[in-house]
Amino acid sequence: MRPTNGYPYRYELHCHTCRCSKCAHSTPVEMARAYYEKGYAGMVITDHFLRGNTAVDPSLSWEEKMNCYHNAYLEAAEYADGKDFHVLFGLEHQYGGGKEVLTYGIDLEFLLSHPCLDQLPLREYAQLVWDAGGFLSMAHPYRGVAYIDSTIGPQPDCLDGAELFNFFNTGEENKKAALLVEQHHLLPTSGGDVHDAESDAVGMAGVALPRPVTGGKELAELLRSGDYRLIINGELV
Repeated sequence: MRPTNGYPYRYELHCHTCRCSKCAHSTPVEMARAYYEKGYAGMVITDHFLRGNTAVDPSLSWEEKMNCYHNAYLEAAEYADGKDFHVLFGLEHQYGGGKEVLTYGIDLEFLLSHPCLDQLPLREYAQLVWDAGGFLSMAHPYRGVAYIDSTIGPQPDCLDGAELFNFFNTGEENKKAALLVEQHHLLPTSGGDVHDAESDAVGMAGVALPRPVTGGKELAELLRSGDYRLIINGELV
């Protein structure tokens, strides 16, 4: 049973599946089941886009590639059908040097309408997402690992928000992200960055909403309104 506070609907905003993310170990259905069994109201599948750690065959046509992403979402959505649980479509777009932005509020039609979307500079990518009613939050802004170029800083003017909390970041990395949010008046988000349905990160991050959302644009609008609470280490803050 969900808690009876004013923000009872929990949504994971950052998770991956093995269909389209090389680093993931679980299928879309396994991931959706894990969050459903944790009592979440929904989740956004944010598989790595084509410049990131994608599992999508590069020899496919643009349409075939985009359908790979959408089909992963559909697998999870079919599992959720008839349950009190909603699966939403998103992406984690790598725009250079391992820097990534979580993208909400887009759909297959949007992707098919913009061939080579993955190759655009972040500003152009962001403008297209915004024109479509989407929302952009920087993933793990200050993660210190070898594959991320630490000399490339965040671009706050191309963002709506940033991950104030990422389950797999260090405390210091999350503190730096919180400062980024504060200094640039960005909207804070929280993500489990889950790659495995058996991970301890399941149920530890995301946002708590005042009402259920059933579509990506609805989620983007609610995030933009600021009417939500963060889930940090399983607790509402």
